[in-house]
Amino acid sequence: MEHISVLHKDKVLKKATAHLSIPTLKQGKRVYLELCASVISQQLSTVVATVIHKRFLNLFPDPYPTPEAILQIPTDTLRSIGLSANKASYIHNICAFFVAHELNDRKLYKMSDEDLIDLLSQIKGVGQWTVEMLLIFAMGRPDVFAADDLGIQKAIASLYKLDDADKKVFKRQMAEISEKWKPYRTYACLLLWAWYNESKFRQKSFGK
Repeated sequence: MEHISVLHKDKVLKKATAHLSIPTLKQGKRVYLELCASVISQQLSTVVATVIHKRFLNLFPDPYPTPEAILQIPTDTLRSIGLSANKASYIHNICAFFVAHELNDRKLYKMSDEDLIDLLSQIKGVGQWTVEMLLIFAMGRPDVFAADDLGIQKAIASLYKLDDADKKVFKRQMAEISEKWKPYRTYACLLLWAWYNESKFRQKSFGK
């Protein structure tokens, strides 16, 4: 696969992650629902986020509620399923934005990564990191570098022996390293997350 050959030119990344498999990127439907799910999962464990997301979908007779249908659900009802007041508001903001701008999957999939980040980060409660996660996990974009993700930062700092105390310098170093992964930075991020999670498990299990 071309993305493997490109990423393995980085000897540090290859040595650390050659034993790991890379998930296949998927292009999902109903981007607005994926964005709502991203907001729901923010700062929650996977288990808790899954439970609340299921409760959210159970509010509707249709398994794929429209933005208009979601806007009809009162904020208090959204809070009753375990969402914070802010998250309930953000979900309404997402749906109102999609309705106002007449957005649909066809339009969104035609847009570049940069344009999508510029567009969707206008929504209150949706920052660049959230849109990047959408691009990676819901829209299957191959060249997204999630530089603000804490797991990515910790993985790069550890693997490349970088000091992350000076965030400005560290971010510049991260950008320089990521250049060699183009146009497959999404796959690099997936490998870095997998390596970081594996290393945390190993430390917890063996105290190393």
